[in-house]
Amino acid sequence: MMSSSFNIFRVGFSFVMMHIFNNSTVVTLPELSPQKYFSTLQPGKASLAYFCQADSPSTSVFLEELNEAVKPLQDYGISVAKVNCVKEEISRYCGKEKDLMKAYLFRGNILLREFPTDTLFDVNAIVAHVLFALLFNEVKYVTTLEDLQNIENVLKGKANIAFAYVRAIGTPEHRAVMEAAFVYGTTYQFVLTTEMALLESIGSEDIQHAHLYFFHCKPVLDFIQQCGRTLMEQPLTTLNIHRFIKTMEAPLLTEVAEDPQQVSTTHLQLGLPLVFIVSQQVTYEADRRTAEWVAWRLLGKAGVLLLLRDSLEVNIPQHANVVFKRAEEGVPVEYLVLDNIDLIVSHVENNVHTEEIQEDEDYDIEDPDMDTQDDEVAETVYRDRKRQLALELTVELTEETFNTTVMASDSIVLFYAGWEAVSMAFLQSYIDVAIKLKGTSTMLLSRVNCGDWSDLCTKQNVTEFPFVKMYKKGENPVSYAGMLGTEDLLKFIHLNRISCPVNITSVQEAEEYLSGKLFEDLLSYSSVSVLGIFSPTMTTAIEDFIEAGNYLKGYVITGVYPEEDVLILSNKYATTVPALLLARHKEGRIESIPLASTHVQEIVQIITNALLETFPEITVENLPNYLRLQKPLLILFSDGSINHKYEEVILTLIKQKHLDSLTPCWLNLKNTPVGRGILRAYFDPLPPLPLLVLVNLHSGGQVFAFPSDQSITEQHLLLWLKKLEAGLESHIRILPAEEWKPPLPAYDFLSMMDDATSPHPTRKAPECMKETDVQENDKEQHEDKSTARKEPVETLRIKHWSRSNWFKEAEKSFRHDKEL
Repeated sequence: MMSSSFNIFRVGFSFVMMHIFNNSTVVTLPELSPQKYFSTLQPGKASLAYFCQADSPSTSVFLEELNEAVKPLQDYGISVAKVNCVKEEISRYCGKEKDLMKAYLFRGNILLREFPTDTLFDVNAIVAHVLFALLFNEVKYVTTLEDLQNIENVLKGKANIAFAYVRAIGTPEHRAVMEAAFVYGTTYQFVLTTEMALLESIGSEDIQHAHLYFFHCKPVLDFIQQCGRTLMEQPLTTLNIHRFIKTMEAPLLTEVAEDPQQVSTTHLQLGLPLVFIVSQQVTYEADRRTAEWVAWRLLGKAGVLLLLRDSLEVNIPQHANVVFKRAEEGVPVEYLVLDNIDLIVSHVENNVHTEEIQEDEDYDIEDPDMDTQDDEVAETVYRDRKRQLALELTVELTEETFNTTVMASDSIVLFYAGWEAVSMAFLQSYIDVAIKLKGTSTMLLSRVNCGDWSDLCTKQNVTEFPFVKMYKKGENPVSYAGMLGTEDLLKFIHLNRISCPVNITSVQEAEEYLSGKLFEDLLSYSSVSVLGIFSPTMTTAIEDFIEAGNYLKGYVITGVYPEEDVLILSNKYATTVPALLLARHKEGRIESIPLASTHVQEIVQIITNALLETFPEITVENLPNYLRLQKPLLILFSDGSINHKYEEVILTLIKQKHLDSLTPCWLNLKNTPVGRGILRAYFDPLPPLPLLVLVNLHSGGQVFAFPSDQSITEQHLLLWLKKLEAGLESHIRILPAEEWKPPLPAYDFLSMMDDATSPHPTRKAPECMKETDVQENDKEQHEDKSTARKEPVETLRIKHWSRSNWFKEAEKSFRHDKEL
């Protein structure tokens, strides 16, 4: 037993050390003739070779990356060589020019695989592709849920599975998975996919990043039973995967009867904390069940032990039922009183997460990479620069093909700039939309690179990018002003399948519209339908509502009912005309809003506010919509789904109008991990979850915390709010009124060009220009008629997607399109 454990430890230790010292020895790429190369090949040994003409110019970029790959591949027993083709030696690998754009993988003298050099774009891609080819049996590639389930069924009761999703073959995450498979492939079945749909089908909500799941299939003996799954929450790096797999190998629960300060396990050696569930003889069975539940919840995050109090020589405080031991040496253990499993899990996750964040922050302070960190979007685009996009699913338009294309079929057009980071980031989401609509929509997805066709973009009133427009035959173009993401754009496309506002002609049709039966297939994209009811004589009000409905195309379903029998609807829903009827399909209710004013902008504002939920889950995407209300936020922080008891308390107070002056909401830390950073700004240290906090962002920045020793009930919450209103509660923190600015100044390219052509340059370094300066400069440029270089009246700008000025942007675009 000891020998077996030592062997496992030895493999893991060498695996880690191999990567820590991976670059400690400089190894150069050997250059050989074909005859010399083939003479060095040994039976059963793998070798990667790149053949090139001795007198031809080298592909320096590829050779640099190949040289970087020599050392890591040698660590896996794979030799690498550059083979110089010479006229004196004939080899079939030294053939035509196109054959010289490939690298070849051999095992002995047998050719296993040939790789086009454009797939081996960097050292990660080289290592990943080579290991993937060699580990053909150890790593199964799947594309459908059925393939994955078949592998699961075969391995039930036999072996566990490491299932990985990577965005593309050849990425750093793909390399990390392959390196782990090289070490652990004989113990576990590795399964790989690059299909987003497969990741979604197993229940993952975050499909933007690589994932690794451990499927616990070996303990499953029932063919019908599903294998348990544990998600690795850390980024997919070689060392993180190693640590994760080692924790999967460790015992789920260990019983100990010694001083917690002296206990050491595999988890502690891997840098993970330990949780001791304190037990005694009387409650042993119940405590063990609790400990097992905790162990499953914390699998991969902490080690869990059952501490037998009756057998201890060391005194543990009588009130303590949990002992928490951090991974750092010399830190004393914590004796805690935690009443349920959720509190234990929350305490561990909060503390572990804090340690990881602090390490990252320290790293950034010690070694800032300002060129990369200046713009997170640009950094992401650069990191994904080798990702292969399915551009063939969209049509690239030019000045010659634009009009004929958009007139021939209903089209969505993305106007973007190939050199600009936000455009390229959104292009990835745009392609994801094309993938999801493939074969299901008649809408043509196309794109225009405004860097190449600036005149075309100007003619289409595109002065900002990225910018999306929908063109339908016989209708004015509709501009998209939503979030730059896949789901929001999909919603926009689906809701534009109908022409809003829909003209409703009978009371029966109006009832079907309000019940959701009229557009049942669209309810998943618009949970609220709006019906404007008017008397036929209210022509101005009807026109204003129709214009407002045009502005809101793609965001909400709107309909208009201007018939003689409109009083039937107004009487039924207890309102006067003109009015809006809002059908909230999820809640199954219809509410009415009388229109005191029928101005277009006010109608849009009323409908926009009505779309907001009464007690929403706050996310990064929807937060700006609720901040726009300019009310203090009453936020319930939860580690997972909200407790229904707390939800009922808040909803009851909302119905009773006690929270009208606030924006009540909740935040799921698992769906929105940035919430932990928010809590760290409010609390030190973090108290157990759930937490109820009131944040007055728009007036003073005070943060108030609901007393942690009180349960969240209607009575307690009302009393606390009254104390806040009377000024009897003290704030726990005041948030500074800081502006969010880029860490480096922006480049004023036009001024730099002027300086370069001017005989007397005035600037030597890029500077940030104030908004007033920009306006003054623009004014001067328009007034200067003698300038040698004629600038366009409207210069393309990077788009700032602010929902607060959306109406003005839409109004301007709509009127211009109408004129065209």
